[in-house]
Amino acid sequence: MSKLEKAIKAIGEVFDEFAGKDDKKSELSSAELKDLIKSQLSSPDFKDKLDPENIKEVMDALDKNRDGNVNFREFSQYVACLSRGYYVKTHGGKGERQKK
Repeated sequence: MSKLEKAIKAIGEVFDEFAGKDDKKSELSSAELKDLIKSQLSSPDFKDKLDPENIKEVMDALDKNRDGNVNFREFSQYVACLSRGYYVKTHGGKGERQKK
């Protein structure tokens, strides 16, 4: 399996692992999201991007349909934003399209 294939598979597996802790297996509650952030985004590169102690703001940013939970679509879009932000941070904006 390629690195990209492993990364794609891992994103789904992490979501399932944390979303599966209550009766809504296909959504992350705020408590599940807090656990996910604390355990999966703890390195210095990501820790300052999401504050698990301020989970309401994180939830508001992710919960686009305002149902009080984060579904996989919402989660995966945010993971893509984190990936893009990490790339820009580590490459000094190289490869990003410049706005006019």
